Amino acid sequence: MTLRSSNRSTPRLIALGLAALLAQGALAGLLEFSPNEIRAIARHGPWPPAVPRDPSNRVSGKAEAIALGERLFVDPRLSPDASMACAHCHRPAQSWTDGRRLPLGRANRGQGTLVRNTPTLSNAGLGRWFGWGGGSDTIWSFSLRPIGHPLEMASSAAQIARMLRGDVELACRYRRVFGDPDKPDDIVLVDAAKAIAAFVEMLVSPRTPFDAFRDALLRGDRAAAARYPPAAQRGLRLFVGEGNCAVCHFGPTFTNGEFADIGVPFFVPGGVDRGRYAGIERLRADPYNLLGRYSDAADPAVASRTRHVALQPRNFGEFKVPGLRNVAKTAPYMHDGSLATLRDVVKHYSELNEDRLHTEGERILRPLHLTPQAAVDLQAFLESLSDDGPPVASAGVSGVTSPCASPPAR
Repeated sequence: MTLRSSNRSTPRLIALGLAALLAQGALAGLLEFSPNEIRAIARHGPWPPAVPRDPSNRVSGKAEAIALGERLFVDPRLSPDASMACAHCHRPAQSWTDGRRLPLGRANRGQGTLVRNTPTLSNAGLGRWFGWGGGSDTIWSFSLRPIGHPLEMASSAAQIARMLRGDVELACRYRRVFGDPDKPDDIVLVDAAKAIAAFVEMLVSPRTPFDAFRDALLRGDRAAAARYPPAAQRGLRLFVGEGNCAVCHFGPTFTNGEFADIGVPFFVPGGVDRGRYAGIERLRADPYNLLGRYSDAADPAVASRTRHVALQPRNFGEFKVPGLRNVAKTAPYMHDGSLATLRDVVKHYSELNEDRLHTEGERILRPLHLTPQAAVDLQAFLESLSDDGPPVASAGVSGVTSPCASPPAR
């Protein structure tokens, strides 16, 4: 009787044993991270965060403003000849970049090419400086630059105001957000930029394989953590440890939000790109900065970062440290788009030419001298910071309804 019972239970015992062996095999792929490494990994989350509201933009976070901004973002009539919209260079399918080394601008009209790579707008609402040189201190003031730039939209306050007043639906939407559009053109222009900024703030990148690993590691779910590829785990260990990458690429967005010289040449046709140095000069002179009359911030402390920014010689040739979320989708890389692939980026840091770094810089960088396997591992980790799903157009704002919406065609 006992023997027959044992025989009946044998298949189940075998299945349980195989499951245990498979689990052990999976766990064998999980590195043993030290407490210090786990603390460093924890700092890169949680994700997604709550997007803060911009106190200098009174319509930040408001659904009707977001809906208006979304429509303006894709409207080519922001340019006088209706040839260019924000979405021409910031494409959802390319993680809100354009995939080019340098944007064409209005070059097809023989008017030249811009000299900086198009930055992604993903997670822009979590930043504090905008543009590769940080020449803007809010998203809405940053939005004004391409509108007026002669090589981009080449527009004006008069053009934007005319468009908003003359389009029935847009005028209705504007009125619901800002009141009557019959006001000075410069105010209407700034309002349009603030609506666009309200939309851009909602462009938060989705969760990634790294986030799933981080959360599993912190809650002690070793089986779930072991699903993270071993190469990515090794690359992560290098990133937060010996590679020292997390000094600049810090926190949930993988950026400290500041500027650095990383040895990328800053020569451009006819001269040099002065980077952060020129950005600070531009920021100080900008009538739309936080110190100006267009800011809606009631608290003067909001402008403190702009008020106290200091121009220093070391800022020459420094560029913004980009966030690394969705980095596998935003090639090419660097302020000048000079590195075509993530493999090129890893090689740059592995073979870093220290002679190209400023003598006054912090000099926290050194060549990593990566082995071929370590280079593959670091690239695998960087790729794990991108999601596999469709692009996030916005936080569901496309579904915002309004009585201003045009009726469907019949």
